[in-house]
Amino acid sequence: MHLYIHLMRLDKPIGIFLLLWPTLWGLFIAVHGNPSIQHLTIFILGTVLMRSAGCVANDILDRKFDSHVARTKLRPLANQSIPVKNAFFLLITLLLGALICVLFLNHKAFYFSLVALFLALSYPLTKRFFVMPQAYLGLSFGMGIPIAFVANDISLSITTWLLFLANVFWAIAYDTLYAVTDKNDDLKIGIRSSAIWFGAYVKEAIMFCYACMMGCLIWVGQLENFGWPFYGFIGLSLIFIGLLYRQIRTLNPKACSDAFLSNNYLGGFVFLGVFFHYLHVN
Repeated sequence: MHLYIHLMRLDKPIGIFLLLWPTLWGLFIAVHGNPSIQHLTIFILGTVLMRSAGCVANDILDRKFDSHVARTKLRPLANQSIPVKNAFFLLITLLLGALICVLFLNHKAFYFSLVALFLALSYPLTKRFFVMPQAYLGLSFGMGIPIAFVANDISLSITTWLLFLANVFWAIAYDTLYAVTDKNDDLKIGIRSSAIWFGAYVKEAIMFCYACMMGCLIWVGQLENFGWPFYGFIGLSLIFIGLLYRQIRTLNPKACSDAFLSNNYLGGFVFLGVFFHYLHVN
């Protein structure tokens, strides 16, 4: 059981939170801070299932690469402690669970979920040819935002796509930090990443992406007439990003890994800004 938990990364829930936070941004903004218990349950459970499925699919496709990377060589498929056929069965089970969740939403949400499924399952392949797979990850991790809008019969608007774009920039930033730890191994085996593509300007690129993320969120705040609670947490987010820069300025792999993990707090700050705005006005 421990091996299967490890395969789904349930022992490392950071990915669940990085997928969940933008979904909750979208869900709460779509319904002005009053999501139904049913929708909250569906989106949270769906997030856990799809993130787990994405990890299993990633390890199936990357098992030969993972065995040559220091950080991933002990993963269950890389070291062959779990048969590939068992991993396929687990993947199908997780996807069926996610499908059941989606069936409780409307038909528009179902169609968007098919796009999300394609992005999640094809993401591992992009590392073989795309110079910035981190951007593709951002597209995948952001699909919960439009799904949250259409599930509530809300038309997709500038707000929707600004939230989506903010998440793409955020994913590039945090996953580039993650990629710094694997940079040397990736160069040896021919895997692409933004940490490699940005070259000597990795720190500057990461900060640029964080700045774009914050710019998109501030724009959302203007469009939605958010009040001081939202901007207060945006201010905390900006301070947090400044502290992240101090942490990663030497690009020490351990520091970058810790900075990646702390992005959970950044997503949480943004959510709290949205949550307390609606709590204040409602």
